Amino acid sequence: MKLSYKERINSIKPVVVVSRCLGFETCRYNGQLDSCHLVEKLKDFVEFITVCPEVQIGLETPREAIRLVKENEDTPVKLIQHNTERELSLEMIEFGEKFLMNLPKVDGFMLKSKSPSCGMKEVKIYKSIEKGSTSVKGNGLFGELVLNKFPNLAVEDDGRVKNYNIRQHFLTKLYLMKNFRVIRETMHIEDLVEFHSTNKLLLMSYNQKQLKILGGIIGSHGEFSVQHVYTEYEKNLALALNKLPRYTSNINVLTKSMGYFSDKLTHREKEFILDTIDQYRQSKVPFSVPLYVIKSNAIRFEEKNLINQSFFEPYPSKLDDVTDSGKGLDK
Repeated sequence: MKLSYKERINSIKPVVVVSRCLGFETCRYNGQLDSCHLVEKLKDFVEFITVCPEVQIGLETPREAIRLVKENEDTPVKLIQHNTERELSLEMIEFGEKFLMNLPKVDGFMLKSKSPSCGMKEVKIYKSIEKGSTSVKGNGLFGELVLNKFPNLAVEDDGRVKNYNIRQHFLTKLYLMKNFRVIRETMHIEDLVEFHSTNKLLLMSYNQKQLKILGGIIGSHGEFSVQHVYTEYEKNLALALNKLPRYTSNINVLTKSMGYFSDKLTHREKEFILDTIDQYRQSKVPFSVPLYVIKSNAIRFEEKNLINQSFFEPYPSKLDDVTDSGKGLDK
């Protein structure tokens, strides 16, 4: 018996590559283990593939600290052991390229923040090997390879996901791209139509321009091969998810959703919902509050087209946790 679209996407877990030191093995340079609240929560929801590039290029644990050095604009970034000045750039790049090339199908990466190998965006890159050298911030060597090879996937580090909005974006992108991967394997147009329909409000909250482009790709499926339609859709889906949704876009979608059942509400009920949305606008409550209010009314009035929208639950609700971040109410 053929599984439905929903049954198929729910039967497969996302596959996430994670830095091994984040709760799996004491492999940090100082011989310690780091913890990540999100990684712990994800253990019941995803399939993890662990990696420690530094250990996997032959470095011991504990080990001498390594750092990134870029002496001038014309020289590449080098990975160097500080005391011995041994360069490890070639070993790291060769390992990273081979490891990433041989990966099975994956949906995201959770990397160790500030690591000269795994880190992204916040890694110190020094001007010289000398003590006290000035630095700028960038990506670790392995992290850079990940970002270049998998630009469309959910890629974050354990430091940035402490921010509620970044964490929510990571999880949304992780599950959305996993679901697309599942339907891409069979490439049925009807699956892509359902995918687009189910994620319409979510994509609207991210990027209305790209939503229209995606809709146009779906509409033109009779003119092109299925392969072409899926390829174009994936490319534009990645563009739609490139940036976190703005709070104004969320408010627009909340208000549009309310329109599905507004004629069935009393005046006091309308005022209450609009006031809740306005409290979100003023950062007095997190996004989850007006979202829950809208969803509860969609269930109350049996608005099936609204209830099935991923906008209301883009990933398992058990992964949501506002309390573990002081930035939980940030827009």
